[in-house]
Amino acid sequence: MYLKKLIALSVAALAATPVLADINVGVVASLTGPAAALGAETKKAVALLPTTVGGEKVNFIILDDGTDPTNAVKNVRKLISEDKVDAILGPNLISTAMAMADVANTEKTPMISVAPLDVTGDKRGYVFRSEPSADLMVNRLVADMVEHGAKTVGFIGFSDSWGELLLKSLTKATEGKLKIVATERYGRADPSVQAQVLKILSAKPDVVFVGASGTPAAMPQITLRERGFKGNIYQSHGVTSKEFLRVGGKAVEGALIPVGPVLVAEQLPDSHPTKKTSMAFVKELEAKNGPDSRSTFAGASWDAWLLLQNGILAAQKAKTKAGTVEFRNAVREGIEKTTKLVGTNGVYSLNAADHAGYDPSAIVLIKVENNHWKLVK
Repeated sequence: MYLKKLIALSVAALAATPVLADINVGVVASLTGPAAALGAETKKAVALLPTTVGGEKVNFIILDDGTDPTNAVKNVRKLISEDKVDAILGPNLISTAMAMADVANTEKTPMISVAPLDVTGDKRGYVFRSEPSADLMVNRLVADMVEHGAKTVGFIGFSDSWGELLLKSLTKATEGKLKIVATERYGRADPSVQAQVLKILSAKPDVVFVGASGTPAAMPQITLRERGFKGNIYQSHGVTSKEFLRVGGKAVEGALIPVGPVLVAEQLPDSHPTKKTSMAFVKELEAKNGPDSRSTFAGASWDAWLLLQNGILAAQKAKTKAGTVEFRNAVREGIEKTTKLVGTNGVYSLNAADHAGYDPSAIVLIKVENNHWKLVK
């Protein structure tokens, strides 16, 4: 398998004679609750991760945050104080990631968020991410809106930190280009968005952007189509799971979405930098989970591991011992020095001022076509 060979080559090239000890990695994911579809994708990726790095055994301890920031904090505290983890992988949501970040920094434990958490200054410290920022993704959507002649856009999104982040990104991206004529919010667990959709329709936008994620993001699009909206509907990169397609059905046909490349690996041009890695990952993932089981969330979770592995190899080269402060610090420094790492979902070059380092040229635009993901460009 290409991915396994890649890992083996990286270990052979970078790992110096290690001090043998178990490396413990805590994984926090939303396996239940409204974001369970996202957590399930992280779990799929974790099942493919190697059990050794540089001759040292790696243990993965997976905890469910239940889509609840309070639970996420309890989990990360347990993983650090009781399980003595060397690093944290996850979580899936900005709200849970924000809650966990303070603990990770205080306890000086590297954390690689799968959610696009944006931290700055002192809060950046030990916190990294494998997901591209909301700004990069929304910029890609707005470029398509403008290209197709839209002048106005309506927004309906979650009434939480994710919805707020997407609205801010839309506001910045549309400045001087499009006018936002309606802004509506709803809760992840709300049973209906009829009232919000009626308000959006009364504003007569050319296009609508749904600022949500997971299966709850299907509801606004279903309702918009039921109410006769004919314009383009754009979704965030937080919807790219098979469950979204199942729940949305015919109503989400034509939805336009900015994504990391792993979702349409075979459709990528040969010139795309991640094509080889993306296709290898998809092959392994679908061999284990069945056809069409891929997702950008699984890809981002795998890429989070690749970043962490870079840090682990650096810590081994520095001859630090797993389970120690010195090892965790060396892992953090190794992640921060990652350069041109080709993942399944993007290319990463990090530094002290940028703990994501995602190259925006990897982003592609897709649409839902015949209940599948179709590359647009």
